[in-house]
Amino acid sequence: MKPDPKLQTSLNFEDEVDPFEALRLSMAESARRFAEDPELEMNLGEACVRALARRPGRIAIIDNTDGRKTMQSGLLLAVAWTLANRWRRTLEGTRVGVVLPPGIGATVVNLALVILGRIPVNLNFTIGTKAAHSCIQQSGLTTVVTATKLMEKYPHFPWPGDIRDITTEIKACSKPAIVARTAMIRSLPVAAIVRMTGVPREGGDRELGLLFTSGSSGDPKGVALTHRNIMANALQIQNTGILPRGCLALACLPVFHSFGFTVTMWYPLVADITIVSYPSPLDTRRLAEIIETDKVDVLIGSATFLRPFLRRAKPEQLASLRFAVAGAERLPDELYKGFLDRFGVEIMQGYGLTETSPVVSVNRPADLDRNTEEVSRLGSVGLLIPGVEAKIISVDGQMVLPLGASGVLCVKGPNIFSGYLNSPELSSRVLQNGWFVTGDVGRFDEDGFLFIEGRLSRFSKIGGEMVPHVLVEEQILRVCRWDSLDEQVAVVLGVPDFSKGESLVLLTSRPVRVSVLRTKLLEAGLPNLWIPRSVHKVEGIPILATGKCDLRACQDLAEELGKA
Repeated sequence: MKPDPKLQTSLNFEDEVDPFEALRLSMAESARRFAEDPELEMNLGEACVRALARRPGRIAIIDNTDGRKTMQSGLLLAVAWTLANRWRRTLEGTRVGVVLPPGIGATVVNLALVILGRIPVNLNFTIGTKAAHSCIQQSGLTTVVTATKLMEKYPHFPWPGDIRDITTEIKACSKPAIVARTAMIRSLPVAAIVRMTGVPREGGDRELGLLFTSGSSGDPKGVALTHRNIMANALQIQNTGILPRGCLALACLPVFHSFGFTVTMWYPLVADITIVSYPSPLDTRRLAEIIETDKVDVLIGSATFLRPFLRRAKPEQLASLRFAVAGAERLPDELYKGFLDRFGVEIMQGYGLTETSPVVSVNRPADLDRNTEEVSRLGSVGLLIPGVEAKIISVDGQMVLPLGASGVLCVKGPNIFSGYLNSPELSSRVLQNGWFVTGDVGRFDEDGFLFIEGRLSRFSKIGGEMVPHVLVEEQILRVCRWDSLDEQVAVVLGVPDFSKGESLVLLTSRPVRVSVLRTKLLEAGLPNLWIPRSVHKVEGIPILATGKCDLRACQDLAEELGKA
């Protein structure tokens, strides 16, 4: 995989050209060129086999789960190849569940399943029994590969009948066979290794893996991603230059999270990037130690996971970092400035969804691209990646808006999924004439930078006006002078209201009276409709394992407290 320098997503407008029309044409031309890349049709398993066999001596993974273990590309491929051969005779079902944290185990298992032509379903083991059971039923799983420690830690997880312990499975593989295959990988031509592994050659629109949405605002939905989806996103990421060949990237996001699945597992395998893994993004002190010891180049996480570094990490521990990349939720300006002031590290905010494989746009450090004048803009989620087109439509979906206006973001490209599992009606609502209606409200500026203003579900219609919850939250944090760097301390929600349709309610872990809050917000110039009518003090704001606010749990809590 080589980045294509011709794929540009930045713009250079002449005075007489309408900037919005030029932006649209630039998107379309980038998408057209990108769609011509023959690698989009490749089987991801074959791409991984080729990349790992091409440089068998490089370190592919540094796993810090239990001590520190390293694994070279050749050995990683040999173990996955041998495991695939073992499972070829014993594994039933097209889809196979995987319940493992990021690291050697999860990578080997996912690669082995793809070499075998099976479909890995990486399951969220922190989601709760009912939701996990739904995911297993939807995907038709009868087998799960996991670790005994995880089974002991999550006894209420709805484990299916056929459970494979990864340690036992690897030990059952023939050690001489692994050694022999490692030697072959080091000595034989890459094409020969591809043939010998038996990896399927067909990719394209065949299902590669099944993920489930986080369930932050509803039930988890099955998202079947194809070989084309992941190959496209890998090529798109590579063309941005944000994770260059040879870099060391911290992989602590769960593999059941689309970012952990693509950006810190599959992409490094095909792009010669070393994964430095740790099973949890919450153990900030240990992560800081790992960054210092292994000289990590790029820290990847969400704002929720990055916040604690400001208090629990020393500047010298993050000295090796070139930058950090944040996604999954809005990046507060104070967190960006805090990282820059304390560590001298910029946080590059990006945007993506499970349905987009996941990356759609990202800000980039200036030194990565010398052909453009500006590749990042604070407050934005960056420029679109190559191959993606976008448009902004009105909330009612009746008209396409000028690219400078705020509305619902729609995207198109080879990284966009083809529909929700077993949900044709739901799929038809979000996939319209080749466009994916994201449900996020956003806008483009004249230079092509995308600004996300919130989920459509995070707006309340009060007195005929659309009120954005996120902006109200930001005002509350500002006027109350609450420090939200270490944790999320406030969330605004809409609840039914007889007279106005909806009213706002504030959940917060900090003490504040409604009357005091109202006075401060009015003095700050906030419209009366934007001021929460009630405040509920809670012990903590519910957070998902992915680091995103659990909006569904917050909504249930707000409605329950409102009845009390």
